[in-house]
Amino acid sequence: MKISVDGRGYAPTPRPGQCLRTLLRELGQFAVKKGCDTGDCGACTVLVDGVPTHSCVLPAHRAEGAEVRTAAGVSDEVPAAFARAAGFQCGFCTAGMVTTVTGLDHAPCSRDGGPAARTAAMKGNLCRCTGYRAIEDALDGAANTCPAGGIGRPVAAPATERVVRGAEPFTLDTELTGCAHLAVLRSPHAHARIVEIDATRALAMDGVVAVLTHHDDPDVLFSTARHQRRTDDPDDTRVLDPVVRYHGQRVAAVVAETPQLARLACEEISVRYEVLPSVLDPEAARRPGAPTIHGDKSPASRIADPARNVVARWRGAVGDVEAGVDRAAHVVTGTWSTSRVQHTHLETHAVIVRHVDGGPRCGGALDIRSSTQVPFLVRDELAWIFGLEREDLRVHAARVGGGFGAKQEMIVEDLAVLAALRTGRDVVWEYSRAEQFTSATVRHPYRVTATVACDARGRLTALDLDVLSDAGAYGGHSAGVMFHSITESVELYRCPAKRVSAEAVYTTTVPSGAFRGYGLGEVGFALESALDELADAAGIDPLELRRRNVVRPGDRLVSSAGDDDELALSSYGLDHCLDLVAGALESGRGDPAPPGWSEGTGVALCMIATNPPGGHHGSARVEIDADGIVHAYVGTAEFGNGTATVHTQIVAEVLAVPSDSVVLHASDTAQLTHDTGAFGSAGTVVGGRALHRAATRVADLLRAGAHLPVSAEGSADGFGRQAAFTAQGVRVAVCPDTGTVRVLHSVHAVDAGRVLNPQQLRGQVEGGVAQALGAALYEQVMLDDTGAVTNATLRHYHPPRMGDVPRTEVFFADTVEPQGVLGAKSMSEAPYCPVAAAVGIAVRRATGVRQDSIPLTPDRVWMRSFAPDPAGATPTEPVGVRS
Repeated sequence: MKISVDGRGYAPTPRPGQCLRTLLRELGQFAVKKGCDTGDCGACTVLVDGVPTHSCVLPAHRAEGAEVRTAAGVSDEVPAAFARAAGFQCGFCTAGMVTTVTGLDHAPCSRDGGPAARTAAMKGNLCRCTGYRAIEDALDGAANTCPAGGIGRPVAAPATERVVRGAEPFTLDTELTGCAHLAVLRSPHAHARIVEIDATRALAMDGVVAVLTHHDDPDVLFSTARHQRRTDDPDDTRVLDPVVRYHGQRVAAVVAETPQLARLACEEISVRYEVLPSVLDPEAARRPGAPTIHGDKSPASRIADPARNVVARWRGAVGDVEAGVDRAAHVVTGTWSTSRVQHTHLETHAVIVRHVDGGPRCGGALDIRSSTQVPFLVRDELAWIFGLEREDLRVHAARVGGGFGAKQEMIVEDLAVLAALRTGRDVVWEYSRAEQFTSATVRHPYRVTATVACDARGRLTALDLDVLSDAGAYGGHSAGVMFHSITESVELYRCPAKRVSAEAVYTTTVPSGAFRGYGLGEVGFALESALDELADAAGIDPLELRRRNVVRPGDRLVSSAGDDDELALSSYGLDHCLDLVAGALESGRGDPAPPGWSEGTGVALCMIATNPPGGHHGSARVEIDADGIVHAYVGTAEFGNGTATVHTQIVAEVLAVPSDSVVLHASDTAQLTHDTGAFGSAGTVVGGRALHRAATRVADLLRAGAHLPVSAEGSADGFGRQAAFTAQGVRVAVCPDTGTVRVLHSVHAVDAGRVLNPQQLRGQVEGGVAQALGAALYEQVMLDDTGAVTNATLRHYHPPRMGDVPRTEVFFADTVEPQGVLGAKSMSEAPYCPVAAAVGIAVRRATGVRQDSIPLTPDRVWMRSFAPDPAGATPTEPVGVRS
């Protein structure tokens, strides 16, 4: 066939059944991304004879004679608009967005057709990072950034011009010639023992290099979760295990010359299983007599109680909770639950493992290019698993296409390294979108029973939480998520009596892992909802009740374990956040409710600590070479968190040079000593501090008369943690006929200390709110009665699209953190946390009925709030309220 791509002629021969996306990438057109391969996300959009087309669902042969344009080949107008508006964060979706917008005049809806037409025209393009406001600004021609500047300026991201043209490389945007490809045969059972595997037919296929099974496992237990201390997480996982514990777990891996052949060969592997009892509910899983999921593990695995399937537990109290309830004037008790949520970062998990000078066996090394948030921690764990020296392994990340905690896991690197070691070949492995749903991690489902009590003046007298989280089949982050979810939630409020009982429990379901907010949103959904009902019972305005009970400067931060000596209120902007949200909600801004719909307003709070406890270490180096070019080296990965921009601003501020003159080198274990990673909102407060110290030392050397080249290092350990705050307010409308919930007004205020880049911070807040609105209203990974995921596509999962989320008004509290780098606190995760609670509260106020589980889908809201009661009554009084 003949085809023109960005003005250049090609004469490829498509394979039978090949789609245009894979053909274009084989031609070196890396602006065309893979987000789904089902036509759901738009990351692969190209112009085919001027018409925006999802190239993943267009057979390649149908492009015969066509003129194809990618983001690299369109005119300057739209890419420049996205650049000015900062219309991206991670940027993985951006090339597809640019081509879609460029071709809107050829689409059924023009870009000038008004909001409804715009929403219809953009419905095929998904963004998980931005919340869509910046993308809409690009369509409107708004200018949100400046090309360079110091701290406090909306400086554009260093990679802007490359991102908007699709030229910034992500993990697999590189030459793969000579690589073998990996595919995985996955379990059809929730729990089974592998009795026999016969790979004879697969191995006989021409082009199949190897089939790996549990017989090739290195016999080392580990955790996919990554933390500074590897002992924080249970060692319950193998690269290939003879026992499978959820639908979709690895059974065998095929290494072949092409990805298509590897997938076909998986179908030729015969497996005989002994099916074992499964358990899908964490409450049932911890009862006596339940099937044990990791009963074979020893105490060395650090599992709290394998016989009861308990991964981790926490019990603690301060004060006398029973006495606090007894003397209270008002008490509210209830149980609230949250669902499994998929991160749906648009770049799926991917890795390339290359042998360098023969690989470890021949005195060489392995070069591992991965879509990871934690390259240094992945390197260290791979060395542990395979008995290698850390120096044998280089792990590095290109730009990462979103993460939200999912890439704080070691999901693909271990098996790819095993394949490279067993075969001696360079190996590449890319998850499909279906694999993301069925065999990567999800957000922990939670059930929280909350009891809150106050006196007649609205002062809290008791706070009691019983928390159950579903770990899924492997422990991963469950201990950390459980602990984090209860500590700051409880510390946020002053109360003389606090008690928490919490357990994270194994089930034979898809594993749970790190997710934005790390459990705070799940516990907050229950606690904030209960407090709102307590305000009603006491006859006090909900914001006023919170003002009377939130921690204030000078207060001790008290969890159920007593005082938190590591976390400090060295700056405080929560009162300002409350004022900003209250004022915005009272302004009357936002959309009107449709006729006949009920309205309600809700506000919820969150406190989050800067970076994780126990230390979060980062090293950095700043150099000025002989030509006067400034180079900054930092371990933090850029995955839409905005650290690349802020890091260049920090170095530029210290050295008094333009920020666009700083060349950033990031996320590469070959360049620095260590970096714990880009999680826990630590990119600015740890990585940024390390860079600030390195740059300051360079500046001192120059002032002392040092000549070029000059270099200095800096480090940060993450100790001296501070509290940051957020407040979310929403006004919603609920349709009594269908239960549909519509957000009419969304407002979010953050106490992030000194704002280093207002555009970047605003984008983080908007993206977090939009993602949380998805979890509150639409998103849920569904399981059937065997534990298998039933909605493993984006179209059946429903992450928010442009027409699904309102613009969120974003406000910054006026604070400066004396312990933070240049006065800043952390903020990437926090905006996610209070949103679901605020929406649930607002829906309760609109319907008069407690909303005790999310997502608040129309059927769920209607059945709970409007369905006729068999006795003829409609419940209006929340259950579990005593006054």
